Amino acid sequence: MSLGMNPTDFLRQFSKMLNNLRPLMAKAQKFADERKYDSGRLLTCRLAPDQFDFTRQVQIACDTAKGFAARLSNKEMPKHEDNEKTIAELDQRIQKTVQYLETFKESDFTGWQNIKTTNPRREGKYLIGSAFAMEHAIPNFYFHCTTAYAILRNAGLEIGKKDFLGEVPWQNL
Repeated sequence: MSLGMNPTDFLRQFSKMLNNLRPLMAKAQKFADERKYDSGRLLTCRLAPDQFDFTRQVQIACDTAKGFAARLSNKEMPKHEDNEKTIAELDQRIQKTVQYLETFKESDFTGWQNIKTTNPRREGKYLIGSAFAMEHAIPNFYFHCTTAYAILRNAGLEIGKKDFLGEVPWQNL
């Protein structure tokens, strides 16, 4: 299975989407400040009782992007402690993740389509790189970014699709 793209193309998109979360978090801070309550309350919001809260959604989005790059390049993934308690700390995590993604170049992913990727939660199983990208990493990344957006929207922030998508390089006909 060939995607016709190199993982660096996906890393650019992951970076863009993570960076799109940053102004949403700034709006969340402003939203809380205007209502004179602790913005940490927004970080613990969730859409359903059995679903992760906003903080965990952002953490997993970051981890998925880092894991994608590390697994498909056979490089070490930086560990984050999952101890963010403020919007500013989550913002720093996003920045560190994007900086890590920016260290990769196309040559880091030679043969990525056929690399066997494993997951500790799937003991004894693997996915080849192309299946890992299309069946797990990319959908998982977007699930957590979308859920983070939806949590803030559900909490009352006035944000929309344009905020989620960010700048799109439309061209004139």
